Amino acid sequence: SKLIKFGGAFRGVPKFFSSQGISLTMSNYRWGGYLLVALGLLNLRYQTGEAGVFLHSAIIAIPGVIILVLSFIPKTAQILEREQVKKIAIILGIATIVYAALN
Repeated sequence: SKLIKFGGAFRGVPKFFSSQGISLTMSNYRWGGYLLVALGLLNLRYQTGEAGVFLHSAIIAIPGVIILVLSFIPKTAQILEREQVKKIAIILGIATIVYAALN
């Protein structure tokens, strides 16, 4: 995987990241996780008063939280790097975004 370099070197990288930098795949997973959490919170705010809004928002936000947590754990991050898992994650992510848009 590609690594993000900070200023031409791997300086200033927090300890919970790999000492060689952040893999591009993990950055993409994290962006996707943040997106789902944000969509869930926006859904909760803008549909306040609607029946079942908390459940609908949780269906959107919880997968984002799970992806974020898994991307910071080294053992699960290795699993997320697999091609099959990437394809499944993309399909589930798009399905969740479509659900958020249609909800």
